Amino acid sequence: MTSRTPRDSRLRLVRPRPLAAAPRAVNQHRTRRPAPRPPEGTPPPAELARMARARLSAAATVARWADTALRPGRDGAGSGGGGTLSARTAESAAAELGLTVAQVRADWDTARLAGLVEVHGDSARSGWRLRAWDRDDSAVLRGWVALFDAWSLASPEPSDREHADIAEVVSAMPQLLSFLQLSAGPVPVEQLLDLLRQRVTELRTERCEVPYGPAPDPVAPSGGGLRAVDPAAPVVLPEPADAVTLAPLLDWALGALAAVGALTYGEGQATLTPLGSWAVWVKLEQICVAAQSPAGNIEVAAEDMLRGCAQLRPNAARAEYRAWLAARPVGGAVTELLEAARGEDALLRGLAFEALRVVGAPAEPEVRAAAEEAGLRPYALLWLAEQEGVDPEDAHEVLTREEATWLWVDTAAAVADHGEAPLLVRHLESAVQPTVPALLDEVRAVGHPRTVQVLVALAAAHPDPALARAVRRAAFQVHTGG
Repeated sequence: MTSRTPRDSRLRLVRPRPLAAAPRAVNQHRTRRPAPRPPEGTPPPAELARMARARLSAAATVARWADTALRPGRDGAGSGGGGTLSARTAESAAAELGLTVAQVRADWDTARLAGLVEVHGDSARSGWRLRAWDRDDSAVLRGWVALFDAWSLASPEPSDREHADIAEVVSAMPQLLSFLQLSAGPVPVEQLLDLLRQRVTELRTERCEVPYGPAPDPVAPSGGGLRAVDPAAPVVLPEPADAVTLAPLLDWALGALAAVGALTYGEGQATLTPLGSWAVWVKLEQICVAAQSPAGNIEVAAEDMLRGCAQLRPNAARAEYRAWLAARPVGGAVTELLEAARGEDALLRGLAFEALRVVGAPAEPEVRAAAEEAGLRPYALLWLAEQEGVDPEDAHEVLTREEATWLWVDTAAAVADHGEAPLLVRHLESAVQPTVPALLDEVRAVGHPRTVQVLVALAAAHPDPALARAVRRAAFQVHTGG
């Protein structure tokens, strides 16, 4: 019996473990920042959670009804596409709950925005927040904050207004909410309207908008050629925002925020509720924490932010992700994170999907599309499995053997580039193959672009001479096309 047989314990891996994410390259010790205290007068978390439960009680009732009444194969959620209720299901819910069909649909939409119902493709089912509703105050508060973030979707947009005007008001509202929070009391609507007008004017100036329509063209050639630009022509600045035009849009925005429970609105003034004041304070605190970080992560692009977070402990990194996301529209942030994941640095790829876990359900369409790309597919499949409620320890089971091997090589590349030799040796434990020869055979076949570098680094790091020779031989075979 030769040493090449599987009985040679030096070429046998430690017991297989579930495929894990890339270990952090650097676990640098950082002085803990004291937990910030909310403004004086803010109710304790338990009281805030009670308020959130009361605000979302109708939505939770409809979500619970759907959780028990709808079963696979029946005409229910998703039959209308996008996780909407079918007409028959809405009527059934209205009859059983003593509500109108319009109320059922409104509460269903609220439940979706709060994460009590999760939409996956064309189907919907109860979310994890609903399952934790009665026992987890943090889940309740996160659900209400998700509804607060989606306030512009909770109420229909004015049909007689241009979409661009509505988008400007939505972009300007964070500044108005911050002003309301700092005021800590009623604010006249006239004052908010003046602030909105100033902010919209700033947004237009930042975009360097010019009026639409034909421009003077004294040098345009006949026949419709390119226009010549006169360098002496004065720069056309955008028109200041019109308070008369913005007043109805401000009324819509304040009404929508009042509908989700963020403020009270009436008698010519607006006041943040305790829930609204707390939520705005949390977001401002997240932004301040990120702005105080050495890398200034809140202001940089996704790739630079992820590089800064690579040196942080997991909890600190998640706080940075939340602050970075809080300062950006969700759609653009998800696109930017996926673009960073497509780069050559495998560590950033893993961290990008960690940040996407903080985003949650709003990132699902783009992550599902990214699952069609070979380089992102294993990460995307794990992310989607966790979103669908699969335990993170079992999520690796959704991967094929080839996908798991590809992810093992990609993770090993991250460790080789940013970690230490013992980390790379320990990374062998996460492989799905039972022996090193089996691992090397499948690694050679998977076609990862970093295969040679990973194998060379592993051979240099491993203390077992026999295993190191086998790995070096495999690296040479891949390099020569064998």
